Amino acid sequence: MSNRIDQLFAGKRKGVLNIYCTAGFPELNDTLPVMKALQQNGVDIIELGMPFSDPLADGPVIQDSSTRAISNGMSLKVLFEQLKNLRQEIHVPVLLMGYLNPVLLYGIENFCKKCAEVGVDGAILPDLPMDEYESEYKPVFEKYGLHLVFLVTPETSEERIRKIDSVSKGFIYAVSSSSTTGTDKNMGHQQAYFERLESLKLKNPVLIGFGIKDKATFDAATAHSNGGVIGTAFIRALEQATNLDSAIQQFIAGVK
Repeated sequence: MSNRIDQLFAGKRKGVLNIYCTAGFPELNDTLPVMKALQQNGVDIIELGMPFSDPLADGPVIQDSSTRAISNGMSLKVLFEQLKNLRQEIHVPVLLMGYLNPVLLYGIENFCKKCAEVGVDGAILPDLPMDEYESEYKPVFEKYGLHLVFLVTPETSEERIRKIDSVSKGFIYAVSSSSTTGTDKNMGHQQAYFERLESLKLKNPVLIGFGIKDKATFDAATAHSNGGVIGTAFIRALEQATNLDSAIQQFIAGVK
């Protein structure tokens, strides 16, 4: 069976919406209800954050959600337990996003095996160096049919982008700037970068993330790419929600 991420892009090449949510946030058992509401409201990919005590690439909003999830009792063990019947209800591609340390503690092979068992399609591990992945972990990811997604930034050279494109599976995550997530940016300033990526005609689809929060920023990011990733703005909406379902519905409607 082909990976759900590949199936998605085979049928949809533009306007792909990937939403990031932190597992175990706002409350420990909100993981699946949040995912279900995202699916119901037409989200194409769910990127599920694995909470970590020191999330380097994340801004304060996602860091706080991570801290809260950990204090709620979230761990990789708990997460896989929550996801054991994932595919009875969730049909969209699901990626786990997080940092290498907890995955190494859990064991790379164990992690990949568990992902395959519950129906996770891939992972984003920003602090896993590509060379290390190629030399040590690639066979394990491939054995379990998992796609590892790599990030590029405006500073990434064309040579490096092409190398990432050759190693990547699923899609390439183009970070709209080199800052942390959730910083306000003028997407107009990044148009040249987005156009440069588009002109490279990479084999993998490109999704743009960092700084997308509404329809205007989503449209600007997706004019030259296959889609966009929203994290901080969505976590903020969850933080302020009195009713998760209606908050999620409203938020997604505001992007689409």
